[in-house]
Amino acid sequence: MKSVNESSVSLPQGFIPVMLTPFSDSGEVDYEGLKALTDMYLEAGAAGLFANCLSSEMYELSDAERISVTQTVVNQVAGRVPVVATGTFGGPIEEQADFVKRIYQTGVQAVIVITSLLADENESDDVFLDRAKKLIALTDDIPLGFYECPVPYKRLVDSNLLAALVKTKRIVYHKDTCLDLDEVIRRIQVGEGYHFGLYDAYMVNATASLRAGAAGLSCIQGNIYPELIVWICKHYDNPEKAQDVARLQKFFVDSMEIVHLAYPTIAKYCLGKRGFPISLYTRRDVGELSPDLQERADQLLVEVDELQNDLGIESVFRKYLVAPLK
Repeated sequence: MKSVNESSVSLPQGFIPVMLTPFSDSGEVDYEGLKALTDMYLEAGAAGLFANCLSSEMYELSDAERISVTQTVVNQVAGRVPVVATGTFGGPIEEQADFVKRIYQTGVQAVIVITSLLADENESDDVFLDRAKKLIALTDDIPLGFYECPVPYKRLVDSNLLAALVKTKRIVYHKDTCLDLDEVIRRIQVGEGYHFGLYDAYMVNATASLRAGAAGLSCIQGNIYPELIVWICKHYDNPEKAQDVARLQKFFVDSMEIVHLAYPTIAKYCLGKRGFPISLYTRRDVGELSPDLQERADQLLVEVDELQNDLGIESVFRKYLVAPLK
């Protein structure tokens, strides 16, 4: 697929997964598992990787682990695709800028800024904009991105704010969580002409966002059925596959609720059921993976298998699978 722009700092079109962090059953980062997970995403067809994000349990990692996790992914990728990673975790802007530089030194293509850590919930958009511009000024020429992370609270960067920020020519990635297709379209429009790509996290609008010009998708569903996310990014506008696209889009809508329950534990459970070796250990308190939820997840995976068979998609997990899903 063509890149968003011709610049070397542009990110490619397609699926950029928000990576999980595998842990051992004792709670330590499983770095060998992380290397295997990195390769799995690439074998599934990911166009890039987002390491050290909320799905990675970034808030439960130490600074040293954040660096080590990101470095491990960059090293394992070995230049095959771009890697981006979060580089802001609160505190004075000067401290956030320093950590942006540390993350960038791992070799990532861009460093991601958590929007809700630049201004408190009761502070204005003007305060946010001033601090964002200060962070940009303090981080040399490092390519940056924004993530409207729901933790500690969701702070949206509306199209007016985004228009002011892309003019700095430093913003190359935006993980969009506004859930509003009209606003997504406005954001895409203000980014036109810049080295900028919007990656929608909201799978209800996946096909519509891609058709509107989104660079791709960065969604948690890719930690359960990455092959389907890659497929929709490739075929969303193919008239010969219109019925299949519509069917898959309906599946995304219908499965929206379950993928968020006890996440990311449910994603690790689903990867394990599909054959990928990963512990269910999760540092975040995300609720119980109850027997009922496991049963619902099992049924979801039956639907995934049916979809992939009907669409002619080979499972990336086939080589890992010891026994078929029952």
